[in-house]
Formats: sequence, C-alpha cells, structure tokens
Amino acid sequence: MYKIFLLLLSVCSFAWSQDASKALLKDVSDKLLAQENVSLQFNYNLYSAEASINQETSGKVQLKGEKYRFEYLGIIQINDTKNTYTIVPENEEVTIVSNQDAGEEMNPAKILSFYNEGYRFQWDIAQNVGNRKIQYIKLIPIDSNSDIAHILLGVDSQKKEVYKVIETGKNGTQTTITITKYETNTNLAPNLFSFDEKKYIDLGYYIIKE
Repeated sequence: MYKIFLLLLSVCSFAWSQDASKALLKDVSDKLLAQENVSLQFNYNLYSAEASINQETSGKVQLKGEKYRFEYLGIIQINDTKNTYTIVPENEEVTIVSNQDAGEEMNPAKILSFYNEGYRFQWDIAQNVGNRKIQYIKLIPIDSNSDIAHILLGVDSQKKEVYKVIETGKNGTQTTITITKYETNTNLAPNLFSFDEKKYIDLGYYIIKE
C-alpha cells in the first residue's frame, strides 16, 4: 500500500510540474505576443571544460512582429520578413538570403519562444536575483538523438519575462544567455528593419545573394 501511495504521489507531482511549467510559459508567450515591439540586451557565455573554452560577449536584439535586428560580435543581421541580411563590417561583406531558404534556426527571436515545441517540462529551482524571483523550468528534448542534454529556462515569475537560458549539451558544453535589459513598446527608428543595398555598394561592400 505504501509503494502504491508513493507511486500515486510521484505521478501527481509530475503532472503538477508539467501543468505549472506550461502555465508559466504560456503567460510568457502571451505577454510577448501582446507587445508591439521588444528590445533586448544580453550577455552570452560559452563554457567547455573539455575544449578549455570560457568565452563571454554581449549583444542586442530588437523585434517587431516577424521583423528583427540582431547585433552580435560586430555583425549586424536584419530581417524584413522577405530576406535576411547579414552585414559583416570586418570583411566588408553582406550576405542576403531569402526567408524561404533561411529556415527558422537563423531567427534570434527564438530565444523568447523556442520552448514551445519539442520539449518536456519540469518545475525546477527558484532563485532571488536582486528583488526579482526567477523560477527555473527544466526542458528535456523529446528527441532522444538531440545533442542537448537539457535546458534551464529562468523566468521572472512576476514580470513573466525570460531572464536566463542555460543550455547543457551531452558533451558537457554549457551555453548561457542572460538578458540584461528587456524593454517593450519603445520608439524604434522607422528604417531599423530596412536594408539599404545602395548604401553598402557605395561603401565598397561585396554583396552575396544566395
């Protein structure tokens, strides 16, 4: 009887964990979809003990509907819903790829919504960061062949905003993205998501169209 009770308790706990996680993530998604635009600044850390790598950098993303502007490691990527433009000033080069060919994996906006498909959820630890309560949800890939062991998604439980994403690979490599600034419905420049091809041609950039 005691074993049956423990089994029932375990099943109920798992069901609650799933439901609570889904409810919180739905709140995050609903809030994101309700915004006219979102601007993020983030820190990025890549750590691999095996490869002796501990790399830190930062970047920013601005989103409006399906449009985005992504700045990272000196590279600017713009998506105007038709094409993705990757501008590399160091190489004086621009690559233009049709969105039909680019695929969703190129979209940095997925940092805020990637969890909607392909994962099982588990309620994890909560931490206090300053005066914010960050609730972590553990995401486990449904695909057993995935290179990802698990992801910890930290959510500000009051603001319903993604705060941190910690991805651990099966090889032990850990990637951490921490959102340091989260703004919504700001006044964005009208041409923020536009690409002026003539401007870069006049600057002597090499234009690659794929």
